[in-house]
Amino acid sequence: MGGRTDNEVFIEAPMDLVWEMTNDVESWPNLFTEYAKAEILQRLAEDTIRFRLTLHPDDQGNQWSWVSDRTVNEAERTTHSKRVQTGPFKYMSLFWEYTEADGGVRLRWVQEFEMKPQAPVTQEAMTEHLNKNTVIQMGHIRDRIEARAARSAEAG
Repeated sequence: MGGRTDNEVFIEAPMDLVWEMTNDVESWPNLFTEYAKAEILQRLAEDTIRFRLTLHPDDQGNQWSWVSDRTVNEAERTTHSKRVQTGPFKYMSLFWEYTEADGGVRLRWVQEFEMKPQAPVTQEAMTEHLNKNTVIQMGHIRDRIEARAARSAEAG
């Protein structure tokens, strides 16, 4: 059986701003703290891209990267991503859901994955890592989007 995480964050900002900033993949190194680089490799369809994410080097100097496909559905305010280069995972998919609520947006991430038998970490350890890191990254994203919203409001 695979692993699953389900996390959410509330962002006090207009839906259009949240949608725009979180779907500008090339700017993700400015939105997330973990990414050193984000590159669009190919447009597969009008609503689907193939992209590479590269993490900042870890404590041992390793710099990990992978390729994923991402499909956006603006009408439903959802995205679906899946790793094409799976690395230690048998599979990894990510679903984002945006819901307007109480003067902001609830952004929910659901990750489903399974580790390969030879992976350097267990399913349980990866679930724990993803739950911890997702909350951290969602907090950074929230803070950066809310700061942009505040600057826009001040500018009038």
